[in-house]
Amino acid sequence: MEGHPYYPPGVHIPGGYSPNTLAISTLLGAFSMVTVAIVAVVQLFAKHVNPAMRKSDQLTLAWFTLCAFLHCLFEGYFISNHERIAASQDLFAQLWKEYALSDSRYMTSDPFMLCIETLTVFIWGPLSIVTAVLIIREKGSNTSRLRHILQSVVSVGHLYGVALYYGTCYFEERYKGVSYNRPEFLYYWTYYVGLNSPWAIVPAVLIYQSSKAVSQPFRSVQPHATDPKKER
Repeated sequence: MEGHPYYPPGVHIPGGYSPNTLAISTLLGAFSMVTVAIVAVVQLFAKHVNPAMRKSDQLTLAWFTLCAFLHCLFEGYFISNHERIAASQDLFAQLWKEYALSDSRYMTSDPFMLCIETLTVFIWGPLSIVTAVLIIREKGSNTSRLRHILQSVVSVGHLYGVALYYGTCYFEERYKGVSYNRPEFLYYWTYYVGLNSPWAIVPAVLIYQSSKAVSQPFRSVQPHATDPKKER
């Protein structure tokens, strides 16, 4: 059995495994500060460019800024370094090693994870950036329509990705008896369920929001009533 804490016990970790040198509180604190700083800078820039931005749009902008950061940088780090993360000690590597306690596929260069994360980095990441830019610049009807189209496309992609992510884990355990998740509350419920659930909840809300925005012009057009006597 290899000397690592990942499930299933004895799973092979390419490149070897080195335990993290930083405490969980230090890792999460540093990552949170970086994330909050990036979102705050974008919010300040948005208020400067578009002072009339609504509160709901500010929240949506914060969401797509978060998505862009995670997809392009954090997950981009994964696909570029997946073969050596387990033995590395930089901040992102230690964060991935900590999260992988809830899903060891991130330590084993699993083909599904590499495929879904590559699509996320090169498609949903850039589209999140474009959507954020459109939200900041939103002042006219044309920009609004494009923004909501992209917002819906990215949100559907997020929902599809989450469904595949949870689905593959479920069927591996259901039909092959293989679990990639440590059972402790922190790793299963906080990391595996808690950290991924926003990408199921928020996209559903945004799709509903965009569907209302796109259909609004059609609802404002009232059909003319016809007189049955004139039709005769």
